Amino acid sequence: MELITLIDKIADRIYENKDYLSELDREIGDSDHGVNLSRGFQKIKDESEILKSLNYSDCFNKMAMILISNVGGASGAIYGTGLMKVAQTLKGVDILDRNNIVKAAEAMVEGIKMRGKAQCGEKTMLDTIVPVVEVLKNNKEDSLDALLKKIQITAKDGMESTENMLATKGRASYLGARSIGHIDPGAMSSYLIIDTICKTLK
Repeated sequence: MELITLIDKIADRIYENKDYLSELDREIGDSDHGVNLSRGFQKIKDESEILKSLNYSDCFNKMAMILISNVGGASGAIYGTGLMKVAQTLKGVDILDRNNIVKAAEAMVEGIKMRGKAQCGEKTMLDTIVPVVEVLKNNKEDSLDALLKKIQITAKDGMESTENMLATKGRASYLGARSIGHIDPGAMSSYLIIDTICKTLK
């Protein structure tokens, strides 16, 4: 499975759900998460021919720069920083095996935590991503199908858990208790990305 195929599928999934993501953001943010993120991923998709010619590290770095340059608000910088950390981890890597994927995923989490100044449990994308990285770390011996199934379930559970959380980071934190009862848009976009990867790899 080519990395570019995954990227194109992700761009399509975000585009299909951009209005829904923006609606989630309208409830607790500034209503532009879906539109902004879709614009960034469409720009990445537009560069697919160039990305095909790059090694893994340069490819992720290029995607990071595109997101940072084209996605407004905090999400572009946060996703972009995560991808930059992935790029650093994959320097000199020619084959994406499970060990490399785990290292890259851990680096992405650290980049997101650093840029967003957030931790798991604070109603952010980390509540979707962190549990998935734990599944990757702790189930290396699983068959691909079993691993992907666990990841999908874990990502969905993590995303849904944000509905009953009190937001303490970002614009949603200004709402206080009123942020409870709404799914975090970043957690949802992260779920869509992870779910798309799993469905494509299956």
